[in-house]
Amino acid sequence: MELRQLRYFVAVAEELNFSRAAARLQIAGPSLSQQIKALERDLGVRLFDRNRRSVTPTASADALLPKVRALLAEADELRRSAAGLSAAEPVRLGYVSWYPPDLVTRVTGVAQLHIDTWVMPSHTQAARVVDGSVDLAIAWITTDALAANRLEASFISVDRLHALSVGPDDSPVRAKDLAVPVDADLATWSSWNEYAEEFAHATGARLEYTDDGGITPPSLFDHVRRLGRPVLNSPKRTAFELPPDIVQREVVAPTPYWTWSLISRQDEPRAAVRAAAQALTHDVAPLDLDPATTWLPAKDPYAAGAR
Repeated sequence: MELRQLRYFVAVAEELNFSRAAARLQIAGPSLSQQIKALERDLGVRLFDRNRRSVTPTASADALLPKVRALLAEADELRRSAAGLSAAEPVRLGYVSWYPPDLVTRVTGVAQLHIDTWVMPSHTQAARVVDGSVDLAIAWITTDALAANRLEASFISVDRLHALSVGPDDSPVRAKDLAVPVDADLATWSSWNEYAEEFAHATGARLEYTDDGGITPPSLFDHVRRLGRPVLNSPKRTAFELPPDIVQREVVAPTPYWTWSLISRQDEPRAAVRAAAQALTHDVAPLDLDPATTWLPAKDPYAAGAR
């Protein structure tokens, strides 16, 4: 039995819906179901009656819920006490284009989290952790970069990448039939270019070289129209909506994923930073992808066999 399984139990009991609970916890629905089943095996009781339309707590679940909530509250307090930290101690965090919406709540009582508003690319945010400009960063990184800069990475989230194409056809598209844009601006797109070039080499997709910031909208939409074939969309999140002539399509054979890591220094001297990093990631479920149908770069920290 693990604390994160107990947190999953509380989320399902409160949401009474596995899909909503999984979204709240930011994990895949099948993983949540597997963890609840594992918890039921460990406890020796059934917690939920499930069918296609509803999720109902059993009498055992109703009896256990207040005790589990109390246990989790004690565990959180123990973690804060063991850290011996002041909630006012500042920890600076940088990010690329995304961070969990409950980021500050996760470290309440551990440290005072300051989210740096200077949004920068992954390689730049990692460099800022190295030079001390920020204490932590949410970014994409490779095992080579971790080793070269004495950094540590903890899994925090993952994005499934999709394709964009012109026309009404929104059926899945094979990876080898994609165009994959890379940009000459290495100051901005170094990490994406590294990912894109390895993906194209591994799958047979065609690289499309640009120099106009066409990795993201609105220039990306122009490239999709010009190329006449589906284009792999980067994970950089923007406020642009899809134009009416462009559709999003699933990518298969294989499906590419982009991982987000919480990056910290291996020799981090500040207990507040170490405790904040632990608080931000201790409830995050491990990445669970089928290597037969999905793709990660070989040196992604969470790829099978990555070193």
